[in-house]
Amino acid sequence: MINRQSVQLFGLPAAKGRWFLIALGSVVLLCLGTVYSWSIFRKPLEDLFGISATQSLLPFTFLLVLYALLMPITGFYLKRIGVGKITAIGGIVTGVGYILSSLTTNIFFLTITYGIIAGAGVGIAYGVPLAVSAQWFPDRPGLAVGLTAVGFGLSPLVTAPLARVLIATYGVLPTFTILGISLTAIILVISTTLKLPPPGWTPPGWTPKVSNQKSGNQQKPIWESPLFYALWFCYTIGTFVGLSAIGISSPVAEEIIQLDATTAAITVSLFAVFNGIGRPLFGWLTDRLQPKGAATISYILILIASILMLNATEGQTLTYLVAFSLFWLCLGGWLAIAPTATLKLFDPHDYAKNYGIVFTAYGTGAFLGTIATGQLRDLFGSYTVAFYPTAIFAIAGIIIAQLKLKS
Repeated sequence: MINRQSVQLFGLPAAKGRWFLIALGSVVLLCLGTVYSWSIFRKPLEDLFGISATQSLLPFTFLLVLYALLMPITGFYLKRIGVGKITAIGGIVTGVGYILSSLTTNIFFLTITYGIIAGAGVGIAYGVPLAVSAQWFPDRPGLAVGLTAVGFGLSPLVTAPLARVLIATYGVLPTFTILGISLTAIILVISTTLKLPPPGWTPPGWTPKVSNQKSGNQQKPIWESPLFYALWFCYTIGTFVGLSAIGISSPVAEEIIQLDATTAAITVSLFAVFNGIGRPLFGWLTDRLQPKGAATISYILILIASILMLNATEGQTLTYLVAFSLFWLCLGGWLAIAPTATLKLFDPHDYAKNYGIVFTAYGTGAFLGTIATGQLRDLFGSYTVAFYPTAIFAIAGIIIAQLKLKS
């Protein structure tokens, strides 16, 4: 039996030192979350390459898809290779993708360097801090995962204005090099500190509780459980809506509300705060209300935001701010609901593998959502029509959550 008091982190008993792992993991995700500032790059790239709205979304779309595809594979090798090495590998690949992006001359090569290479790096590293927090906090998984994921959500608060300044000063392509070198250096340093708890370690005074449902799910692969498909479809809807909104935040502000580019960039930073808040908030709600309750709340908020934007016109800045704050809040929420639900509904010892499989929903939602918004904008000449599908999917999500997402 392991002596829980003898396990230490950063010179402290593990029960206290584990909180530092949340902070460090959050910084790693903040670096990787620079991808959420893509809307800042779109207009400069459209002008530089002479491309359409759909084309300028291609690198972002491919990045999200690769990010979702690589994460399941990482989950299967996490314990074999080690959390520190995988984080370092992911950081290096991401940085290489950014640096190569600065050498591109058209959207096709940018899609390869940024979308595929950088996207692969994000996918390799993203799940590691979440897995580390989940393993060290079996007593409060939703809160721990949500707090760790805050970094990814809050990233645009830092990186959106930074990218805007760098683009204005050095140009859009050199900005990729500056960001790539900086972010990789930070991730490499932090990768040396990440570790999983020793087998059998639990927080002092806490005893695991195993429900009959979870015990039954441990006996079979996750994809054989109906709960998996309910969670997968709910997650797909949440990411379809959220990533659609993130990809068009700045263009919507400029085209529909008629804000200038600088103000539009500032709003993205504001939305990042809500994206960050959504993670611990919905992680806490999932702990308290179970996945069904937290999912239903998120869909109701998405429906409200969609209705607001369907009626938004020039000058209605407050409507835009409220609606997109809700979109970003709920996307952040799903980055906590889904991993926490995976811990609650399935075998927590296989969390890294299971959440990797569930996370394929993120890639599906990302691909469909970003492609749909670009196509709708090009076909109808306005982003307003993009909010019809978000409203419809929100209603579908409420129904699925109420009927099928039961622990």
